Amino acid sequence: MTQPSHNRSTRRAVVLLQLGGPDSPDAVRPFLYNLFCDPDIIDLPGAFLFRKPLAALISRFRAPKVRELYQALGGASPILDQTRQQAESLFGFLSESGAEMHVEIAMRYWNPTTETAHAKLAALGIDEVVLLPLYPQYSKATTGSSIRKWNDVNSRSGRPPLHTKVIEHYYEHPLYIKALVERINEAIKRVPSDERSQVHIVFSAHGTPLKLVRQGDPYSHQIRRTYELVVQHGNFGLPHHLCFQSKVGPQRWLEPSLVSTIDSLNAGKVTHLIVVPVAFVSDHLETLSEIAIEARHQAMTGGVKYFDVTAPLLTNRSFIQCLGALVLEKLHS
Repeated sequence: MTQPSHNRSTRRAVVLLQLGGPDSPDAVRPFLYNLFCDPDIIDLPGAFLFRKPLAALISRFRAPKVRELYQALGGASPILDQTRQQAESLFGFLSESGAEMHVEIAMRYWNPTTETAHAKLAALGIDEVVLLPLYPQYSKATTGSSIRKWNDVNSRSGRPPLHTKVIEHYYEHPLYIKALVERINEAIKRVPSDERSQVHIVFSAHGTPLKLVRQGDPYSHQIRRTYELVVQHGNFGLPHHLCFQSKVGPQRWLEPSLVSTIDSLNAGKVTHLIVVPVAFVSDHLETLSEIAIEARHQAMTGGVKYFDVTAPLLTNRSFIQCLGALVLEKLHS
């Protein structure tokens, strides 16, 4: 990834923490296996005794359907290419700010792995790292898992551990909120001007099991705060809704679901929807398939005439400024 000069006075790096995604059809099953091997994903009493066999079973069962979904999107996840673009933009912003830093990517469940990122930084002589999750809201299943993985690799690498600082969340950072408002305004402007008053804005976040909420996971509260701030600062003057998506398994998850929300809006004869994937900063299977294809079909079959999804934040200038400001602040803390 992007590198500063080899001046020995520059030994700092940013590591972007992200989920990762299969880069080919053959990668789908091992990606799913890695996902379900994560103790923060399969968190059951005594799970250490059967986690790997269970992960193998689940990944074998789910792989054909998930592979089919990725095939409809071109055969692979776009997340690595998009994260590289974000890394390049962040590197440029930091360089302009006088902070010459290496920017590396560590994917939790696929390549480039945390082990790969750590080894590259150690070889470069980096001795201070800022971990920057591309998850604005903190959950033990996302940011928490990625940080724990880094700490494990950092302590077991056989090299002196890299001094690490962590940015845990930025769900209410003004520049992050500004970036979301900008994306929503872009989507509103795409609606014919005489139809804009008919738009309902649906904020859809990736759900989590209610079990995590009961355990004190702050994710759902941070999602709601992000939603409230975006609505407040956007001042859109349009009806808005918050819901959750991507439920897996029999446990109770955060509600209302995206599916039930669309059903309710269809029943209310709503004709124009803009969906905001509020917890995502790049494209995932959940945004490209679950929202842009499945939710669109559900809505338009039920009577919606106009359906749009806001663009991911990606390299939106306000978002990159947010990430850069977080790094600079952490460096001086």
